[in-house]
Amino acid sequence: MIKYFAFCQGDILLTKEGAIPQGESPSFPLKPWNEVTRLTMEDVTCVVVRLDAPILSDDFQMMGLRATFDILSGTDYQLAGKCAELLYFDQNSKFCGCCGAPMKWSSEISKKCTNCGKELWPPLAIAVIVRVLRKRVDGQDEILLVRANNFRGVHYGLVAGFVETGDTLEESVKRELWEETHIRVKDIRYFGSQPWPYPCGLMVGFTAEYLEGDIQIQRSELNAAGWFTADNLPEIPGKASIARQLIDDWLASK
Repeated sequence: MIKYFAFCQGDILLTKEGAIPQGESPSFPLKPWNEVTRLTMEDVTCVVVRLDAPILSDDFQMMGLRATFDILSGTDYQLAGKCAELLYFDQNSKFCGCCGAPMKWSSEISKKCTNCGKELWPPLAIAVIVRVLRKRVDGQDEILLVRANNFRGVHYGLVAGFVETGDTLEESVKRELWEETHIRVKDIRYFGSQPWPYPCGLMVGFTAEYLEGDIQIQRSELNAAGWFTADNLPEIPGKASIARQLIDDWLASK
């Protein structure tokens, strides 16, 4: 089976039924230079395509990648994210950083310099995200939620940040919490991870228990933060994110 993951200006091409186009040959106009690379995933070949212009017809639709979470299967959504990351890698690795010569694909997911032979793989920006809980005097759990300056809309999420060189994941959790909220925690535990292809991230989720500190927000990163009970939550992230998985996991335990 061949599936065509075609992108234009950040949007992905879907059929009018909301599926990834597939077939032995593409069912939409495709030039030889549009194909970027191919991935082989078990019995599926993924053709990664950069379109010259959006395809506007009764048979197809263009949609933002994040919005396809509610439409595509989990497998296709994850494949689409991987293909989007490969396009981002291709756009940002045209020439060798050592000698300036053109880079060419040498495998499905790597490039090699045509002059000095330097090899490159898609970069991965690793970030941590953490759910912090504390007990009130009446025994109720509270969750720490924040509203970042770069959030679209008015929802609250969890403290998150990129892992810095030389840090362990757990050290990054502690550092981000202290920098953004002046909260210290204990009992940091791994929860799960999620590829986040916007454009090339891996979100690593943790849980932690409150230890000490009063909230003092880092204004350069946040515009609000607070403790919330399960029956008094603000608007929270959509289901596509691991932030929502962490929150829903807590709510399911109530």
